[in-house]
Amino acid sequence: MALNYKKTLISCYLGFITQAIAANFAPLLFLTFHNGYGIPLGKVALISSVFFVTQLIIDVLCARFADKIGYRKCVIGSQAFSALGLIGLAFLSELFPNPFAGIIVSTIIYAMGSGLTEVLVSPIVEACPFEHKKAAMSLLHSFYCWGSVGVILISTLFFTVFGIENWKWLSCIWAIIPLVNIYNFSVCPIEHPVEDGEGMRIRDLLRVPLFWLAILLMVCAGASELSMAQWASAFAESALGMTKSVGDIAGPCMFAVTMGISRTLYGKYGEKLDLMKFMIGSALLCLICYITASLSGIPIIGLFGCIMCGFSVGIMWPGSISICSGKIPTGGTAMFALLAMAGDLGGALGPAIVGNITQNAGDDMQKGMLSGCAFPLILMISLLLLNRARHRNN
Repeated sequence: MALNYKKTLISCYLGFITQAIAANFAPLLFLTFHNGYGIPLGKVALISSVFFVTQLIIDVLCARFADKIGYRKCVIGSQAFSALGLIGLAFLSELFPNPFAGIIVSTIIYAMGSGLTEVLVSPIVEACPFEHKKAAMSLLHSFYCWGSVGVILISTLFFTVFGIENWKWLSCIWAIIPLVNIYNFSVCPIEHPVEDGEGMRIRDLLRVPLFWLAILLMVCAGASELSMAQWASAFAESALGMTKSVGDIAGPCMFAVTMGISRTLYGKYGEKLDLMKFMIGSALLCLICYITASLSGIPIIGLFGCIMCGFSVGIMWPGSISICSGKIPTGGTAMFALLAMAGDLGGALGPAIVGNITQNAGDDMQKGMLSGCAFPLILMISLLLLNRARHRNN
């Protein structure tokens, strides 16, 4: 039986790679949009905001409608929207009278695909008859990291060889992955995490105290990850004195590498580890990394803290999902959708808080990054309370 579900697992891996393309490709072109179309940087910054807001909306809609429409139709739609958005990015900016409008429409389309992927792929893997579910979940999420690294490195190589003015060709090339994955999801076996009609409703979930704790974990997981990831390049450049190109590789790329290593290692050896203790240790390491990056006066040590932060946050998102799905096995699609929404909310709030505090501190990036310590600290305290309750019940 497991052999049949390997096709499902491969499809889900490619789904997360597609999500990494959607999330990371356009930001590499922000200055190109600014210089090529004359779009003000303030407007360019809205592209990321539109992406995350669209994902949040899709998360909520999935909680209500995914079960009715069906997992297979929805996950095929996720790949179709991702492909259409990436192709649209290459053409709509020229077809629309206002290039920015074309970019925003494309962003909304592939963000819809990204949001559907985020909500559906985790429960699809959770429903597969694998022996070590927590390890499989961590390994699954590592493919987002490796996808991010691939997008950054391959795009940088493409721009170096063919010139950044040919970015539209690359956008269409990236769209091939979700187009192929439409077929994969059409033929692979897909199960639901709970039987039809047996999944908990949103109002039932909101009555479970543990679910609120899981929401808090996901908000802090998203904020801990994205606060460093979104500002890693700017942090390496402004606070650590690196050039832009070196900052991109040393910052977000190495952050994604260490995050992928963390998830891959847990995916391989997770069955031998206590997930709760591993996450508590990771939260402590994350806190130390934020403090190191923020307070160190030595650039190489600050950079090391930034890079190792990726390793520390690797387990947080998939681990929080695994803990919640294990404690609330009948949570169903609504649970996975609301957890994804909480993670996205943390991913939107965390970088915004760091950016605002940086601005209020006279553009001192280290002071802004110090504020990020709050997220892993809250996560660690929540996990300690949850672990204490677990031992008390045992």
